[in-house]
Amino acid sequence: MAHHGTEAAKYGEEVVFQYEELEQQQESYVIGMWSFLVTEVMFFGPLFFIYFLYRWKYQTDFYLAHKSLDITIGAINTIILLVSSYLVAQAVNYAQRGMFKKQIACLIGTIGCALGFLVIKIAFEYIPKIQHGYFPNEQFLFNYTGGANPEIARIFFSLYFVMTGIHGLHVLIGVGVFIALTYLVWKRSKGVHNSITDYVPTEMVGLYWHFVDLVWIFLYPLFYLMPR
Repeated sequence: MAHHGTEAAKYGEEVVFQYEELEQQQESYVIGMWSFLVTEVMFFGPLFFIYFLYRWKYQTDFYLAHKSLDITIGAINTIILLVSSYLVAQAVNYAQRGMFKKQIACLIGTIGCALGFLVIKIAFEYIPKIQHGYFPNEQFLFNYTGGANPEIARIFFSLYFVMTGIHGLHVLIGVGVFIALTYLVWKRSKGVHNSITDYVPTEMVGLYWHFVDLVWIFLYPLFYLMPR
């Protein structure tokens, strides 16, 4: 992968000691990240399969239970993640061109979007549902009043909290990774050469973030836009 633009020379093309050449170094990044994403697909895949199985078996009860979710809040969070994906793509673009200030600005914007997503998810969805007794614990059967069979509704909300919670954990991990990446890019912009040596780490983190966004793109219609 070649650098783009004249400013890309600011990164240089340094080869870390364990690699023989730049191409080998960059290919190891790509292979490692895609291998990780494959394991993530294998992790989320069974959860989606379980969801589809119960959704097919209990269509009416799942539909009635899903009406307890707020479509508007889910849509706002979807927009936030789409904006964050755009900012990540721009960060990769600026990294390839060696434009550190703009790259850092995009990374900070992505962090802000991710934190906004988590705040909305916790403050406007998780906490109100727990307060209303919709958390699927032993008290759920006595608190749920959504019209669906309480036993089936508990399955629905178990899947909801597990799948969206694991996704939220991935978002939180992404925040930590972006903070570390932003710090390393800032060090590089100050001429500190014991940090990242090219744009590939930004591109790899971007791949992770696009995967996180893609998972939410599936979760939103499955839980919030369920047809009768």
